[in-house]
This record gives sequence, structure tokens and C-alpha cells, in this order.
Amino acid sequence: MLALIDLQMMMDDPETGSLIRVILLVFIGFALLYLFSFAVSRFLASRQTPHFSQLARKFIFYVGSIIILLSVMLELGFDLRGLLATAGIATVAIGFAAQTSLSNLISGLFLIGEQPFSIGDLVRVNDTLGVVESIDLLSIKLRTLDNLYVRIPNESMIKNQVTTVTKYPIRRMDLDIGVAYREDVGRVMEVLKDLATKNPFVLDDPAPLILFNHFGDSALQFRFGLWFEKSNYLVLRNSIMKDIKERFDEEDIEIPFPHMTLYSGSETSPFPVQVQNTTSKND
Repeated sequence: MLALIDLQMMMDDPETGSLIRVILLVFIGFALLYLFSFAVSRFLASRQTPHFSQLARKFIFYVGSIIILLSVMLELGFDLRGLLATAGIATVAIGFAAQTSLSNLISGLFLIGEQPFSIGDLVRVNDTLGVVESIDLLSIKLRTLDNLYVRIPNESMIKNQVTTVTKYPIRRMDLDIGVAYREDVGRVMEVLKDLATKNPFVLDDPAPLILFNHFGDSALQFRFGLWFEKSNYLVLRNSIMKDIKERFDEEDIEIPFPHMTLYSGSETSPFPVQVQNTTSKND
């Protein structure tokens, strides 16, 4: 009873009461704000993409924090009219200095609306390949395959080509394979077809692509395209490269290295090269 009386007396005191209300406003306000933003995020998670629900949660939390901060300032007796006037002038000055941030913000809104990728997707931006860890209003964060943290401004995402590697459940791996000119084209294609059939990570549908692509400088070039589930990329690449090398060795199919033959005059024979042994005068 005495505690309630003391609390009532403290609340009746203007300065003490204002301080208590500020403390309650901060603690209760932020607790409710956190619960509300979390509930909205959970609600949107089942209806929207993960990055959209994450951005909605951050937006609600930031706006709510500003409202709580303004309420605290009002409670402490600040004149918000003068503050808003000062903020307007400051906003103009900051706007000139923050054009890049504003551009990133607008680009972020476009990315949210377009949704070219989601959190967890593997994307390639220029020479950077990584998994999307976070999509924010100013930038996206990637974790590369060698575990590096990369931040890319949203403006760069809009201006540059972005490839979402894991957008679809299946992909095609294209391998360019060269064999010697003396090899039989039909036999090489049959061997490649057999390798695709026996590899457990290669899908039967769509069918593998086996194409006699072009005549190279030192080899006959084949395009070997294999369809696979996107999660099997590394294991398929490792196994099929090993299978090709071992099978070509068994079949005595030559994989040539780049080389050049020189011819002299009109004769269709190699350019004569003569090696002379020279002895120095001191010998």
C-alpha cells in the first residue's frame, strides 16, 4: 500500500512523473513494436517471399522506432515544430550529400517489386558468385562459395547483369570437349552418350545435348550438355570430368593439346628444322 502511495506521489511530481512515463514508453513501446513486427513477418512469410517479409519487418520496426522517439521527445518537453523546421533544412542539405544512398534506396524498391531472386538463391553479379544472405533497402549481402562476405549496392544490382543460378530446380552443365582430328566423330558421340546414361546425377529428361560444335585449331570440338538437379552441380562436375578422362583413355581417344605445324613453300610437308651442335672457342 505504501509503495502504491509513493508511486502516486512520484507520478504527481512533474519531472519524476515525466521520467517514469518515458522509461515505460521506451521499454513497453519497443517490446510491443518487436512483437508486432515479428508477428507481421510471420504472417507474410507464408504468403510472400522471405526477403519481402524481412524487409516489411525492418520497415515496421524503423517507423515504429521513430514514432517512439518522437513521443519520448514530446514527453520531455521538446518543441517538435522547431525541430521539424530544422529537420527540413537538414534534409535538403543531406539530400545533396546522399544522392548515392537515395539512388540505392529507390533501386532497392525496384528489386523488392521485381523480386528477381530470394534469400538463399545463388546469384552471379559481374565476377562475384555467392548466396544471398540479406536483401536490404540500400544493398544486398552475399556469402561467396569461399566464405567471403560481399556487400553490393542496390544501384549496381539494377545497372549490371544479375544471373540467378538457382532460379529453376534443374540446370544444364555445358562442357566443351576437344578430340584429335583422326578420331571418328560418331564413335566419340556414342561414348559421350553412354557416359551421360551411366552417370546417376544426369537427368534423362530433358535429354543430354551432344553436339559436334566446330573445327578447332587443334581439335574437333564437341558440346556436351547435361541436365541435373541444381543441388548436384559440384558432385556431377567432378564425377563426369573423371569419367570422360578414364573412358577416353580406355577407348584410346586422344584429347590433344594445342600445337602448330609449319609448312614450307607449296610442299604439304612439315617445315624442315635442323638442329646444329655448336662448340664454343674456349672448348
